[in-house]
Amino acid sequence: MVITGPNKSVIAVTEMQRHLLEQLVRRHRTPQPAKRARVILESMDGLSNNTISRRIPLERPQVGVWRERWVSAYDRLCLIETEQPEKLEEAILEVLADAPRPGAPATFTPEQIVHIVAIACEANEESERPVNHWTPREVRNEAVKRGIVNTIS
Repeated sequence: MVITGPNKSVIAVTEMQRHLLEQLVRRHRTPQPAKRARVILESMDGLSNNTISRRIPLERPQVGVWRERWVSAYDRLCLIETEQPEKLEEAILEVLADAPRPGAPATFTPEQIVHIVAIACEANEESERPVNHWTPREVRNEAVKRGIVNTIS
């Protein structure tokens, strides 16, 4: 379907995609993807971003973001639907997922975090440290001593 006019993008959805989007809207455990799926479904009906933002509710610029993201992913989704239909739902969820947020990369790996937490949970006698309880400084020093991390601020 071709949609013209301000705040509108070309929104095309196959029958299988529409079915999966409708299922997603009915799920109670996925509120954000469900809201975004509604944007796509209502965009198929030719509604403007303003109208959709009032009906869902969602900020108007966000309606445009999700419409554009769908349009950008449509060809890839059609390819997946043709070649690997069992992966289509997962691909749709990826399209409707939050984009990675900007910021500094993680300082520690998940494995390092597990080891640091394990230090904080163990008995002090096991570490041969002369303390009655773990303080953040003691945990830091022990993690560095064991070679789990080079430094912790």
